[in-house]
Amino acid sequence: MNVEEIIKTSKKMPVESRTLIHISLVHNKIYELVGNALKPFEVSLQQFNVLRILRGQKGKPANLSTLNERMVTKMSNTTRLVDKLLAKGFVNRSVCPSNRRKVEIVITEKGTEALSQMDKVVAEAEQSIVQHFSKQELEQLNHLLDKF
Repeated sequence: MNVEEIIKTSKKMPVESRTLIHISLVHNKIYELVGNALKPFEVSLQQFNVLRILRGQKGKPANLSTLNERMVTKMSNTTRLVDKLLAKGFVNRSVCPSNRRKVEIVITEKGTEALSQMDKVVAEAEQSIVQHFSKQELEQLNHLLDKF
């Protein structure tokens, strides 16, 4: 991926700016490829993330605060994401019996089954994204990204 070609500049860029633009372009490409993999399921990347968090709860309910804390992409409208998943039958939502102000969310069997299928296509997309890297290069890249 040539940053200068993509943003159509012939000007020499400072390495700091080039690096950050490059990371942003890579992020957009990853988002696009994984998003396209999820299209047949009519689920966004954020909805997929919510389903994975709920599966990780191992049957225990999560509340909106828990989902917000654990989201890869932080956003304020987690309620809307849960509403869309509820409409698809992928999650159930109920009022907490011990604290009526708290809403509990769990993944349904239908959600778990759909997520299992989504996992497969996302894994394929991820594999295609990193296909030009060796395991060692991926470890090195992760080490460098940890410095952020």
